[in-house]
Amino acid sequence: MRAEAGQHESHTVDPPSEAGKVPGEKQHECLESNEHEDAPGALRAGSVRRLDHPPLAVGDQGWADWERALIKAARERGFLWRTESTYREWAAKFAAFLGARSPYAATGEDIGAFLSQLAVTLRASPATQKQALNALVFLIRDALQHEPGKIAFQRAGPKVRVPTVLSREECQRLFVQLEGTTRMMAELAYGAGLRLMELLRLRVHHLDLDRQQLRVLGGKGDKDRMTVLPSSLVQPLRGHIERLRVLHAEDRAAGLPGVWLPEGLARKYPKAGVSWEWQWLFPSREASVDPVTGIWRRHHLSDNPFQDAIRKAARRAGIDKRVTPHVLRHSFATHLLESGTDIRTVQELLGHESVETTQIYLHVMQKPGVGVRSPLDQIEK
Repeated sequence: MRAEAGQHESHTVDPPSEAGKVPGEKQHECLESNEHEDAPGALRAGSVRRLDHPPLAVGDQGWADWERALIKAARERGFLWRTESTYREWAAKFAAFLGARSPYAATGEDIGAFLSQLAVTLRASPATQKQALNALVFLIRDALQHEPGKIAFQRAGPKVRVPTVLSREECQRLFVQLEGTTRMMAELAYGAGLRLMELLRLRVHHLDLDRQQLRVLGGKGDKDRMTVLPSSLVQPLRGHIERLRVLHAEDRAAGLPGVWLPEGLARKYPKAGVSWEWQWLFPSREASVDPVTGIWRRHHLSDNPFQDAIRKAARRAGIDKRVTPHVLRHSFATHLLESGTDIRTVQELLGHESVETTQIYLHVMQKPGVGVRSPLDQIEK
């Protein structure tokens, strides 16, 4: 079956929001971890290297003419860095797909062929294909200033997936296999429903220990939200913060530059990076070179060691599931629903834009709906 996207303005292409969110993001927001990735590996040639933080804008203007045009159009519309980076990745993959031809000469047929390859050859998900469509139409129509015309392509087949969820007993077994800061991080990810990078990017001032609240600033889609801070972690976090004060004093005495700050904030408050409240809640043990600025400073913990620690702990705990840090977020949402928390509250705590995204957890609750019993349990043995 082939679908036509000739009227993409009203039916197929979703223009980015004012906040610069990647269109198509909410379709798979509850599975936004390493689980179920649809990375089009065959089209990686020329892709943009992902950075943990955006490079300085003045030094990141692109190389080819079409990339500079794309960057200019994205920044004029105030796109988030993640949106700009994602669009640049798709544009680079599309340019590699075109070969010797320039994206300036690309047509709707070229876009359609690229999208069909995603679906047929690479088995991309509908959300991935839609994201690519939006990125390429933006490239051709808004950045390169010509209409792509009719776009006919093979649509990716819908994929319905349910998240991996741990039981409360499995969560307890997992935490027992961890120790120190790693255990605290895992318990906080589960207890507050945090995404991995939201956890790693926490700063001291994000905690409100007295009110038992946690502020997530600049989460997915650059959205802020409040979530619950487990009371059982208040005292451990107080002790952790006191140890951080010692580390902060040592860094200041050694003349270490301040921590990384967003570019605009760093310009407005150039000394904020050395202030106590802006320090990372989970800093790395050693300082390292910032790949963006070349400055030797202390960064937050890397994601890979933490993910590896969670996987190894799950194996030691005898958990026969694929456990990642994001599984803790899935478990947070599911356990809240099972305990009677209304779905709108769970939606706000998770930071989901749509309640439809949160509803995926209804399918993995221990007793969905009003409580369904298996017919086998109703047979007398």
